[in-house]
Amino acid sequence: MRGVASALLVLLSPFLLLVLVVGREHRLGQPPSVVRVGALLDLGSPGWKASWASMSLALDDFNASHPGGSTVELHIADCKDDEITAASAAIHLLKDIKVQAIIGPETSTQARFIIDLGNRTNVPILSYSATSPYLSAKQYFVRTALNDVSQVPAIASLIQYFSWRQVVPIHEDSDFGRGIIPYLEDALLNVEAHIPYQSIIPSVPTDDQIEAELNKLMTMQTRVFVVHMSPKIAARLFMLAHDAGMLAEGYAWIVTDSVGNVFSTLDQNTISSMQGVLGVRPYVVQSDKLLNFDARFHSRYRQQNPGAPDPAKPIIFQYWAYDTAWAIAMALKKAGPLTLGFQIPSLKNSNSSNDLSMLGVSQDGARLIDAIRGTRFQGISGEFVLVDGQRQASVFEIFNVIGNSYQSAGFWTPKFGLRKNLIISSGPPAKVGLNTVIWPGGSGQPRGWEWPVAGKKLKIAVPVKPYNRFVNAGKNTATGNYDVTGYCIDIFDAVMQEMPYAVPYDYVPVTDPNMVTSMTMSYSEMCRQVSLKKYDAMVGDTTIIINRSLYVDFTLPYTESGVQMVVPMKENWSKNLWVFLKPIDPNLWAAILAVFLFTGFVIWLVERKDSRYFGGSTGKQLVNTAYFNFQALISVPKDPKVKKWLSKFALINWILLAWLLEKLYSASLTSMMTVRQLQPTVADLNQLIKNGDYIGYQSGSFVRDLLKSLKVDEHKMRDYSPDQYADALKKGSWNGGVAAMFDEIPYLKVFMSTYCRNHTVVGRVYKTGGFGFVFPKGSPLVADVSRAILKVTEGDRIVSIERKWFGDEVACNSQANIIEPGSVITWSSLRGVFFITIGLWIAAGLIYATIWFFQRGQDGEQIQQAVAELAIERVHGDGDENIIWRIGGDSHLLIRLHSHLPPLPLPPSAQEARRSGSEAESARISGDSALEEGRARTSGDSSLEERRDRGEPMTPPAGEPNCALSLLRVDSQNQEIGGLRER
Repeated sequence: MRGVASALLVLLSPFLLLVLVVGREHRLGQPPSVVRVGALLDLGSPGWKASWASMSLALDDFNASHPGGSTVELHIADCKDDEITAASAAIHLLKDIKVQAIIGPETSTQARFIIDLGNRTNVPILSYSATSPYLSAKQYFVRTALNDVSQVPAIASLIQYFSWRQVVPIHEDSDFGRGIIPYLEDALLNVEAHIPYQSIIPSVPTDDQIEAELNKLMTMQTRVFVVHMSPKIAARLFMLAHDAGMLAEGYAWIVTDSVGNVFSTLDQNTISSMQGVLGVRPYVVQSDKLLNFDARFHSRYRQQNPGAPDPAKPIIFQYWAYDTAWAIAMALKKAGPLTLGFQIPSLKNSNSSNDLSMLGVSQDGARLIDAIRGTRFQGISGEFVLVDGQRQASVFEIFNVIGNSYQSAGFWTPKFGLRKNLIISSGPPAKVGLNTVIWPGGSGQPRGWEWPVAGKKLKIAVPVKPYNRFVNAGKNTATGNYDVTGYCIDIFDAVMQEMPYAVPYDYVPVTDPNMVTSMTMSYSEMCRQVSLKKYDAMVGDTTIIINRSLYVDFTLPYTESGVQMVVPMKENWSKNLWVFLKPIDPNLWAAILAVFLFTGFVIWLVERKDSRYFGGSTGKQLVNTAYFNFQALISVPKDPKVKKWLSKFALINWILLAWLLEKLYSASLTSMMTVRQLQPTVADLNQLIKNGDYIGYQSGSFVRDLLKSLKVDEHKMRDYSPDQYADALKKGSWNGGVAAMFDEIPYLKVFMSTYCRNHTVVGRVYKTGGFGFVFPKGSPLVADVSRAILKVTEGDRIVSIERKWFGDEVACNSQANIIEPGSVITWSSLRGVFFITIGLWIAAGLIYATIWFFQRGQDGEQIQQAVAELAIERVHGDGDENIIWRIGGDSHLLIRLHSHLPPLPLPPSAQEARRSGSEAESARISGDSALEEGRARTSGDSSLEERRDRGEPMTPPAGEPNCALSLLRVDSQNQEIGGLRER
């Protein structure tokens, strides 16, 4: 029997040896169909036990839905919430278990060393809970959770939405706590807010340490806090803050997702102390997978932890743990079998089996990490996509702690910002903003800061300078203190009264210690003192300029802005030799002369052939034409020399134009000669620079830098105090004074209220920001003070303050003494009249041309009759008789006959011829003599015409015949071309 057994054992020994070898390989070498994955969890925490349940459930679900291929074997290592323990557990998983990937660690602090182990061994490290931005997702580290930086824009949007200007972050002293701060500062700057102070809590704090920090926060102005720390420390912080009265009216608290993600796991006492707190956390969209997950998760948790209390509702870390395990399983399926294993270093390189250099290097790690980074699927927490090795943010929920739980206040997305409801493509558009928020203490929205704090008063810096109406800090000789008064001081006092809360303050006159006269330092230097928090604000005639705004904040301006120049004025036209020419612009004088000449030319052209008045030599024609135009300019001639209607038409145009010009000229000249006329000595800055004149500015003012930027020579600038302006301008540029004084408009208004009679403000306005109050950068007072300034400047209070310091409206207006360009008659103001005149000329010219061409077409032998001028007297009966002889086609002659006159005696030559008996000869001689006598009387004797113009009786002189009739036909040159004789 024994022999049979021995023989059977010998026969089966090879088979048994094979079984032992295969079993050993199964235990130590990992079959190709199974991939070992490690997980670092704190098994003493219910939360991390819940994550174990999620990961195991995910692997089971994946294997069930993807049969065949490699399967994942999960190995759990307890890290006990300790960095050293976590590192030791990771080494165990890498060295002893030979895991191909590690899920974890839990915290950012633990992750630092473990990430280095993964990079050394080429083993992928996947963390669903290490969120610090200090952890770089590169090489073999993958962050399947959200980076803390992803929530910073949502927090900044909340700060901007509630118009808070100062925020104090409260964070723990660790890589996790500090990592978010630089990104938060940058985001707040983009929404015009800043961090005046960082409250740092130790990573392992005592209650005394937390209370000391809270007491420090209570003494500060800021009332908006952002809490970023582990849930355990945050719970203690809120409990102590509630007891200190910091969860009351006026306070605002915001918690990051470090607390928001685990809010449902907090105890009721902590939640009760957080009433009114706002929180930010990633939002998980509800889906069928998520609804089915909860029940299965609870079942798996009870199975893994028998006898333990039922877990709380799964939080986002459990969802991310599920998706992380699923991603590893999917990556392994995508990468295929991992057959290369680990490359173990030689024992010759180390004297200790625990040396880190003895860790193997995964030969499949590079292929596996690439597969993990490229994995994409729809998980229970949303779409799983890795960009640059980490999960990307999508939607954040804004929640508000109320009662024993919370309510959703809204959502934030990178694309749409804050919205009251989640944006769904098929639903109505989301409303901008947030739903109603319940604040600590049940009050309205906190303004973000409180004043006063601990009885402190604002120290208001006031410049000390020679007396002026804007700010005057004069030293009281009786008390030794400064009495602060002035326009700017009254404005600031009025603004403080309009503030919605009490702001106690004291004025602190500031002098320059380096100056013997106890005068103030430069305004820019005072602004720097405010920026250094030596003073809480600065009140005075401080101009808002860009250089100062770089290190201080200004309120809205409360005065008119800009810089101009004031110059003296000089007498203008009333004492000028050629003042009579000034009322009419030179261009208009030229136009009048042109009309004058053209009118004379038209009349001469039309009348020259038919009127002896416009005939004769060339010189005589020019003189007569000019004289006639001047005569028409003064008055219409009683004996018109023009006969043609075209010339009369031109003359009427000239008379109407001359009448209009005479009225305007008289009015303008009267104004110039009777009103005191002044004009600026300088027109603009360019003229000053061109002339090389000296320019003045107020001592200590930024106007000096402005002039330098405008290319003014520094040696041509002189500084004065406002009470020296008038004297400097009176001396002038070349007598120790200046030609112009540059200053801000409010100062110039004060100067002009006294010296406007002989000075004026000219030139362009160089824009500035006006006067404003100065506060340190980020001061929460700036917004409220600016609103109060608007109330003062838009109301009646500003009027009474201005009347107090500057009096009523300026009675003297120097601008009224300046002849404006509109006081001179210009071509442009009368061009319409000239256009009408030119149009009428054109019409008359066309008509004249038509008539001229028509007459040229008549019979060449037909000669027009000339106009004859003749005075005839004849005796014929007792009564008077009017006889009209028509002697021309376009003229007539009036002949007046008088009766009962003696006959006209014959000349001696005629009597002698009659005596000789020659009747025919007598008649010829008598006719010739009468003709000669009539010609002489007609052409040589003008006494009758002169007497007619004077209205004297038309009787011939004594000794001459009282009856003579001579009718002559003459041309335009007074040459006889025919005639009629009658006695």
